[in-house]
Amino acid sequence: MVSPPHEAMHRIFQHDPGLFSRVSRFLGIDVPKPTGATALPTDLTEASPVERRVDTLLRFETAEQGPFLLAVEAQGKKDPDKPASWAYYVSYLRTKYRLPTALLVVCQDHATARWAQQAVSSGPPQLPTLTLTPLVAGPHNMPVITDPEEARADLVLAGLAAITHAAEPAVDAILKALSTALRDAPEDVADPIVEFTAQGLGNRPAKHLWRNLVAVDLSFYKSYISEEIRDEGRAQGRAEDVLLVLEQRGLDISDAVRTRVTECGDPNLLRHWLARAVTAPKAEAIFEGE
Repeated sequence: MVSPPHEAMHRIFQHDPGLFSRVSRFLGIDVPKPTGATALPTDLTEASPVERRVDTLLRFETAEQGPFLLAVEAQGKKDPDKPASWAYYVSYLRTKYRLPTALLVVCQDHATARWAQQAVSSGPPQLPTLTLTPLVAGPHNMPVITDPEEARADLVLAGLAAITHAAEPAVDAILKALSTALRDAPEDVADPIVEFTAQGLGNRPAKHLWRNLVAVDLSFYKSYISEEIRDEGRAQGRAEDVLLVLEQRGLDISDAVRTRVTECGDPNLLRHWLARAVTAPKAEAIFEGE
């Protein structure tokens, strides 16, 4: 089962195919600005029962070099089987579409990025035959965008910066710049970026900061994930209120009670517990009858 960060790392390129030409300069290559881009089917399954799917597949049109394909793969950890799959993808796509084909691997940690960058040959050392050398985007080369003006200039790139630096200390500053930049963006522009960023952060600690920033700075957005973010922000605040009332009344709060309250994501249930906390003879009593 794929994770939300996995989906965000490649689907952001489907949302804005032109992002690749803007990212390429951070990869040390010169890719012409596309005159057009099309998302293609990702199913690479042949007649045999082996199913193969690339994460995202895009066709670019360029004025200088003609069309080419870009396969985007999101990679969350090292996988010894992946290089063979990637080589298959590139070979198959080249054969099927008769177009030059590139591979971009998006990572969220340095170790996986270093592993993904290694060239892999299909033959013995003296006969490499076919060598796969992926482009890799990750925390080692994606920009750290902490200036709201810079984020505002390319909101999608700023979103990718947050996703690829999700586990880095710089992510907090990136998220603050992005949320500030999004305040002035139209809802249809901001909503996908809010969602991709939330997905890309996964369960990392930075997700709490992003949820709070969205709840405060972007309260007028109505997308599904934005609503979920605001609900979680309200639940977190209400959980703190429950514990504060119990503490102020001098009641002993066990680890079990504290965990149950803080992990509850239902604002209505927390409101019920808060009302009980005002008169409960002991902390555990707020759960009675449930």
